[in-house]
Amino acid sequence: MEFIEIDENKYKKFWENHPEKTFLSSTYIGMLRKNNGWNVNFVGVIDNKKLVAAAMLTSHIRRFGKYEFYSPRGLLVDYSNNEVLDFFVNNLKKYVRKNNGYVLRIDPYIINKERDIDGNIVSGGIDNTRIRKHLESLGFKKVSIKDMEQVGWMFSLDLEGKDEKTILNEMKPNTRNTIRKASKIGIEIKELSYDELDRFQDIMIETGARKNFAIRKLDYYQDMYKLLHDKGEVKYVVTELNLKKYIKELKKEIKTRKEALGKLNDAKYNEGKKKALTNEIESFKKKIDDTTKIIDKSGREVITLSGSMFIMIQPEVIYLASGNYSEYLHFNSQYLIQWEMIKYGIKNGFKRHNFYGIPADINTHPEGYGMYEFKKGFNGYVDELIGEFELPVAWPYYVLKLIHKIRK
Repeated sequence: MEFIEIDENKYKKFWENHPEKTFLSSTYIGMLRKNNGWNVNFVGVIDNKKLVAAAMLTSHIRRFGKYEFYSPRGLLVDYSNNEVLDFFVNNLKKYVRKNNGYVLRIDPYIINKERDIDGNIVSGGIDNTRIRKHLESLGFKKVSIKDMEQVGWMFSLDLEGKDEKTILNEMKPNTRNTIRKASKIGIEIKELSYDELDRFQDIMIETGARKNFAIRKLDYYQDMYKLLHDKGEVKYVVTELNLKKYIKELKKEIKTRKEALGKLNDAKYNEGKKKALTNEIESFKKKIDDTTKIIDKSGREVITLSGSMFIMIQPEVIYLASGNYSEYLHFNSQYLIQWEMIKYGIKNGFKRHNFYGIPADINTHPEGYGMYEFKKGFNGYVDELIGEFELPVAWPYYVLKLIHKIRK
């Protein structure tokens, strides 16, 4: 076996056919990091003239003039082949040290333990504890879930071999009904062009301020658009509602309920039906009043409710980022976005719809459980990834870890 540096094209061809490939280990992400001051190199292992392992190594300078190396969602290697893995890691350690590095971080796109929809471990399911232990035997140290750069737990829905009707029927009734209601009231989904990405950014700013999380700058979304859009691998979508049309639909609903009410006689057994219909009429009237206030306040007949960003790189559609305007949350437009993208995945042969990040140890009901409940309503299963690991190669690693601990 031989450890070598490879060019970007050779890495890309290897990545395209690797079972653990994801957008984070793609050359596109390497380009983004390069634009932000990172160095990007590609390395691999040759065995019998064939490339059997590869990694995209990004690096940037930290303290003491030393470099941190990171292989996003790497390494791309058969983790069950200890001979190749050991050779690769030992040579990576030498490579990082030779290039003035002090640590190599990896976060393989590999399941740790298979879990069901509720986050419970599946008996007899996938268990990659052996891989984790072997990485630790090679000198890797497990990173705390709180300190990981990428998400460690996700929620996914398999699409392969299923049609729209099957997937819709397998959703929780409340989710299915919410999708139908959102569609019925006239919420429309619009894909944004490059020049409209500031609309998505505005939604993210409002959401980030409300939920207290950091957001990316506009140029990140623009760069992702330029890299991926023409290949059909990224979508930015927003939901819109024509308020005048919505009021018109509400008035139709009131008319229907009044007609039904008029057909009921005064028999005692109709009292419950009359009360229910009357309550629905009052509810629709309130919605008309509230909607009229929105028109008066905003001065607009068409409003933007929410926005989402999706990455579509085989084999999965990834729900990467989203936000909502808080005053329009009651329209539940994100449900409709998810359903439209699930249908897109089915139509275009994707194997799964990845709802992406959820809190760790979800079966313990941690903070942020509501995010998981939203995704769970579509049916699917919890993905617990194997996690992030650090391989120390020089003394600054331990000093910097101590500084980080003291600051925390």
